[in-house]
Amino acid sequence: MTAPSPEPRSRPQRIRDTLRRLTDETDAWVATASRDGHPCLVPLWFLWDNGTFLLCTRRTTPTARNLADGEAPVTLSLGHTRDVVLVQGTGRTVDATELPTASADAFAARFDWDPRDDPDWTYLRITPRTVRAWHEEPELPGRLIMRAGEWRS
Repeated sequence: MTAPSPEPRSRPQRIRDTLRRLTDETDAWVATASRDGHPCLVPLWFLWDNGTFLLCTRRTTPTARNLADGEAPVTLSLGHTRDVVLVQGTGRTVDATELPTASADAFAARFDWDPRDDPDWTYLRITPRTVRAWHEEPELPGRLIMRAGEWRS
């Protein structure tokens, strides 16, 4: 026998829960694609930084190359299949010299590692455009909590 699913959360509660996860969690699956459509899916650390995701990877990775030409589509996923946050947005690489010091310091403090110390690494800045959040099937209706970069009320 399966346990009954809890009542679906309200949109304001989903937004609060999602923002808490963005602040507390550190790992996301990051999906990008090359110009000719080859997909790339990798797990990366992230910092929720002023309404955007700040990540880091080596400059030579497919993920960095896919975002090197400017604003490119990116999908991020947090959680497991029964508690999902799915983010679609745009991403770009950001050289350490272009990143605000406060952002780089926060990333270094969070992960006890400073990518600024190694020129082989680059930051990635992901700006969310759409966010969906749901706990299992009962929450599929109403899962859209951000549209066009704005949290829905």
